[in-house]
Amino acid sequence: MCGIIGIHGPAAAAAPQLIFGMAALQHRGQDAAGVITYEGNFHVKKGLGSISTVFKEKNIQYLKGRSGIGHVRYATQGGAEELNAQPFYVNYPFGIAMAHNGNVVNFAELNKTLHEEKHRLLDTTNDLELLLYTFASELEEHDLKNYKVDDIFDCAAAVMKKASGAYSVLAIIAGKGLLAFTDPAGIRPLVMGRKETPDGPSYIFASETVCFDYLGFEHVRDFGPGEAVFIDDEMNVHSRSINSCAARSFCVFEYIYFSREDSRLNARLVAGERVKMGRKLARRLIEKKIEPDIVIDIPSSSYFVASGLAEELNIPYRRGFARNNHIGRSFIMPSQIERELAVRKKLNPIREIVAGKKIVAVDDSIVRGTTSKHLVKLLKDAGAKEVYYATAAPPVKFPCIYGIDMSVKRELLAGYKSEEEILNIIGADALIYQSLEDLKSLYEDLGCCYACFSGEYPTCASADIIGEIEKERICSKRE
Repeated sequence: MCGIIGIHGPAAAAAPQLIFGMAALQHRGQDAAGVITYEGNFHVKKGLGSISTVFKEKNIQYLKGRSGIGHVRYATQGGAEELNAQPFYVNYPFGIAMAHNGNVVNFAELNKTLHEEKHRLLDTTNDLELLLYTFASELEEHDLKNYKVDDIFDCAAAVMKKASGAYSVLAIIAGKGLLAFTDPAGIRPLVMGRKETPDGPSYIFASETVCFDYLGFEHVRDFGPGEAVFIDDEMNVHSRSINSCAARSFCVFEYIYFSREDSRLNARLVAGERVKMGRKLARRLIEKKIEPDIVIDIPSSSYFVASGLAEELNIPYRRGFARNNHIGRSFIMPSQIERELAVRKKLNPIREIVAGKKIVAVDDSIVRGTTSKHLVKLLKDAGAKEVYYATAAPPVKFPCIYGIDMSVKRELLAGYKSEEEILNIIGADALIYQSLEDLKSLYEDLGCCYACFSGEYPTCASADIIGEIEKERICSKRE
């Protein structure tokens, strides 16, 4: 999970907008950040850390051009080194800059093909290089001095055919325009917006619509599976559905956790989706005959889930934790030690609210159990009479191979522990998971990926591929 943004406009002012838009996507990754712009040449600035760490005023002045791509990184494929920070670019056979959100699952196979057939060697361990070099190799087969738009789409189609997995991609083709495309299963989100300026229309692509609100763009549409849009240097918009699977498999975790609540994806407000999850989750408490005094949320992605649950049960919702907003999201911290420290620092129970109460604490999910165990203890130390731990997600039992940091089987608590064992580990008085059937019922008309819950992967996912991804992730983690 990363955040990407691309702007192609009539005036040379892409960089300030990109960096401002990236701030709205900072929740999607804080390992690294980068921007590349084009004005006759590529201008790039990237580094480790958050946007405020990487970018200074002098960088914005240097990043000239009316086209640009920005990226905030959450490391999955490849370690959290500066070498792996996006975007990447090449100057041969044609100037191409690229950034992506997702994960190429046939990394080893595609790497071998590029080496043996195209004589290309990777400089990093980031799978973006595979997409970039594959696209560049396809462009070598075309005459870009007299290119047609169909040539650009043909190259994108070749990438989709060769690269298996989840990816939303943005690419600047020097002197030609800005290209955006999604994987054939439509696993990772990508949205398009438009803004009228005194100099003509400006276009934007991003992982979430929240960028549009900050920058004054109107939402045009969401990308479907295997779809591509190319905006040429004359600001003409070309689009094509290139290579889609029979069934869409949009990542359901975008609604559960990743996306901001004020974003709209696939014509659905994320906040509204979380309220629906809370209402479904309330049924599980009723089935278990659990009668809490109050409902609290685990800040901050669970607020709307908790509010929906409280409304359905007709019991009070209270804000039981004070949150330190200067600590990042613990789930996307690169190491276990950093996650534990983040949890300790960012949440503090409000004793007067929780003391003596039977509490339902609502979280988005339980992955490693680090957060859950610590928070249950905090609540009980603050005097809570009973703590019932409820999650918007079903048990996470299977590795995610599509760019979420849940690719190591032994780190998934539900992958090797029963619900009763997990209950004992986290120390709660009851454990309430969302049922997979109820979650699926919310998205029958959309089509989502539930592989981390069911083990049913929408793309090629042999035991060898899953093993390779797990091994790479273990090697790249910072302990």
